[in-house]
Amino acid sequence: MPKTFPFPQDLLDAQVALHETRTAYEKYAKTLPWSAEPMPGWEGDKQLHSSYRSHKEDSPGSTEEQATEVRRFQDELRRLSAEVMTHPYWSTLSEDVVAARMALKHAHEHEPAEA
Repeated sequence: MPKTFPFPQDLLDAQVALHETRTAYEKYAKTLPWSAEPMPGWEGDKQLHSSYRSHKEDSPGSTEEQATEVRRFQDELRRLSAEVMTHPYWSTLSEDVVAARMALKHAHEHEPAEA
């Protein structure tokens, strides 16, 4: 049975916000052009024993709104990461700090569902 840690609620909340923000950012990033700058597409060479040719269509680049949204996500991810990593709780541990940090990443998976 993995060791449990008495994480303070604000640390748990920050970790959940970090997970949710990372998930939202990754979902948003999938909607963006493959290159932030306008770039011509390309087609790779035919591979041996295959008819497959890798390729990319032309990229129009990101719009200013898309670039602004990416920066907003990145700023929020940095802020939440710093909040989790520098939380005063970590200074209360004399051992098992690595185990505690790993447990925090999965703490939300073990919370009982609200009725």
